[in-house]
Amino acid sequence: MGTSSWRAPRLWRILLALSRIVVFPLCRLRVHGTVPAALRGGPVILAANHVSPCDPLVMVAACQKAGITPRIMATGGVFDAPVLGWIMRRCGHIRVDRNTVHAASALDAAGKALAENAMVLVYPEGRIGLDPWMWPERGKTGVARMADICGAPVVPVAQWGAHAVLPYEAPKRMARPLLRALLRRPVVQVNFGTPVDLSGVSGSAGARAVQATRLIMEGLDEALTPLRLTELQTPHFVDHSRPADLSRVRPRRVPVQD
Repeated sequence: MGTSSWRAPRLWRILLALSRIVVFPLCRLRVHGTVPAALRGGPVILAANHVSPCDPLVMVAACQKAGITPRIMATGGVFDAPVLGWIMRRCGHIRVDRNTVHAASALDAAGKALAENAMVLVYPEGRIGLDPWMWPERGKTGVARMADICGAPVVPVAQWGAHAVLPYEAPKRMARPLLRALLRRPVVQVNFGTPVDLSGVSGSAGARAVQATRLIMEGLDEALTPLRLTELQTPHFVDHSRPADLSRVRPRRVPVQD
């Protein structure tokens, strides 16, 4: 790892502080746990599940509450937006151009960030999950490869409830869901789980990536389970704009019966 440490730009620190003010009218945010103190001085990968377009805002507020300042890996479309793109670049976040010839450069940028002892927040599913029961679906191997190359620990970060704030189809037809969120303020929970033990992973680089990805997604299952104990199978709130896709559903160790 590198000897220098990344320092969050002032703009990013200001936005972190403001994030809880923005989230407050939309939901009641509950944050459980944090990144262990022993890991805060070095590189850390935060691997989060993805359930709603509202997730990034929720995660920023949760990170502020947990006292951490990660760099976020986000889809390239966000960086192309006129104002938001400038903010993302100014704050030091990392662009991911999925399904293009530039996709590999995101891993290089993340590796550089980790070499500077930064925390990097990434969604290993690579999209808002479409598992019909809203459990983390099969992950991409990028997080595992980052951990393998950089030796950074992976902390699963589970979130639940943001789908009751903004629907899958946002920004389309947002007015009614936003009004409902403002009136009801649904509970949204974030749980920083136990770092994933990847010490037993072995074999070729490809085999290690597959094994580690499975362990990371199982870690997310374990972190998510206590957040939805009364809705282990069918969510209480159903987002009808969200399509179901069985192609990336994966087996889970957690129970799925209410």
